[in-house]
Amino acid sequence: MARGTDGRRYRGLAGSVCRSAPRAHGARPGRRSVVLRICLRSGEARPRVRSLVEQRRLGPVVGLGTWATFEAHAGLAREVIGAALDAGYRLVDSSPMYGGAESAMSEIVRERRGEVTVATKIWARSVEEGREQYRKQRAWFGRVEVEQVHNLALWREHLPWLEQERDAGRIDRLGVTHYGEAAFDELAEALETQRFDTVQLPLNPRQRQAERRLLPLAAELGVAVIVMRPLGGAGSLIPPPPEEELAPLREFGIETWEQALLKWALSDERIDVVIPATRRWEHARTNAAAGSPPWFGVEERTLVERLAA
Repeated sequence: MARGTDGRRYRGLAGSVCRSAPRAHGARPGRRSVVLRICLRSGEARPRVRSLVEQRRLGPVVGLGTWATFEAHAGLAREVIGAALDAGYRLVDSSPMYGGAESAMSEIVRERRGEVTVATKIWARSVEEGREQYRKQRAWFGRVEVEQVHNLALWREHLPWLEQERDAGRIDRLGVTHYGEAAFDELAEALETQRFDTVQLPLNPRQRQAERRLLPLAAELGVAVIVMRPLGGAGSLIPPPPEEELAPLREFGIETWEQALLKWALSDERIDVVIPATRRWEHARTNAAAGSPPWFGVEERTLVERLAA
């Protein structure tokens, strides 16, 4: 795995694109924006769409979460993940904790494997249980691009064997996650070992504790940041304001409150990808628009924070 001169770890961006375009006006230097022309298989009913999605270290900046979504329903997983991929997503995040979501998404992932960055987790009470979870993931997905230790569970015990899998090329990146502020000191401790490539943490206008220590630390160490709960905590959306309150954000491509919240997070250049979860394919499609420049400045971020308060 190569490192940049600033100490950051880099791998090839996931997913395929049909053709690329120059960086869009307003995109940050050092980032790559591409026009994704979605190449549909013959017989598919969805229209061809074009999506300008910025790419950072983990690929397109809008990904898909699967917590409390399709669980064991493969048909729903196919519908939602298919729409997300068509809209330019690449990273799909899951976990053994998510009630059968890994199994449900396996069929559509196998069919469109070259388009998907699988980010899943080990959530186990023993190394043996963790290895069995990983065996199933390999059977479902073939390989795992981002393997994360879920909620810091036995992270010290799992790390040695996961590093062996990464060194053997069966995992691209290792990550660690937690949803709770009470665990942030331990999450920082894990990052300070410099053995993790990614961190997943909560961030939204009502939950900003990660800004104090974890985001600066991740930036210092070159660790890629995955944002869970970008729309609110524990699966509940931060209530939307009256529609007219979003008017100042229209020039930034904002049409929905969800897009405003996602762009609020992504306008922090330390964030690599947000992973809103949804059971509705149309939401997956509209959320993708938040991944395009121009990004919010201080004034726009402050407005979103006020509307979310």
